[in-house]
Amino acid sequence: MTTQGRVMRGMGFSLLLLLAGCAGFDRSDEQADSQALQGVDGVSCVGRIESPPPGLVVVVDDALLQEALGASGAGELCAGQVLVAQEPVTVYRVWDSARDYTRYGSWWSFQRPEGPRPQYREDNSICPSWSELDRMSACTLKVGAKLVVGPGQSAQCQQMTYAKSAVNQVYIPNDGRNNVLHVANCTEGAVWP
Repeated sequence: MTTQGRVMRGMGFSLLLLLAGCAGFDRSDEQADSQALQGVDGVSCVGRIESPPPGLVVVVDDALLQEALGASGAGELCAGQVLVAQEPVTVYRVWDSARDYTRYGSWWSFQRPEGPRPQYREDNSICPSWSELDRMSACTLKVGAKLVVGPGQSAQCQQMTYAKSAVNQVYIPNDGRNNVLHVANCTEGAVWP
């Protein structure tokens, strides 16, 4: 075999290896990032649904999903994914100490909330009239608890509008007034921020 033949054969072999490697390349993440999430009103969301922390798995519960979604300007989630806790997972909530029943409300996060307060409001589309945001608690999800996670919807407040947010929020269908709680082992509520 000539030198040129060996070079061509080597290039062909290299091309086959390259193609074989590309065949196993998973483009789903790349495709998911390029496809915008649609809100319930057909208006595109900002950001994406992030992978949940360990201990949570994806399930189907259309009724719970619809409960967590809101149209543009209504707050809540722009898009979401339902999860169920298979083990205790820590969640955080910023709430209003003047309304103690809000300690166990529906809106939480997987990350410890950071201030300043105006930035937190903007990141999570929380109107000032909805909460003073002056206390923060950490709890654990009860095993079997269902929740919804996704990027925030825009919120029309009395004097301002918060845009859609890429920050993922966690909707837990707690009802503190009726003592229906899907969280346990909660801290008292430290002054925040």
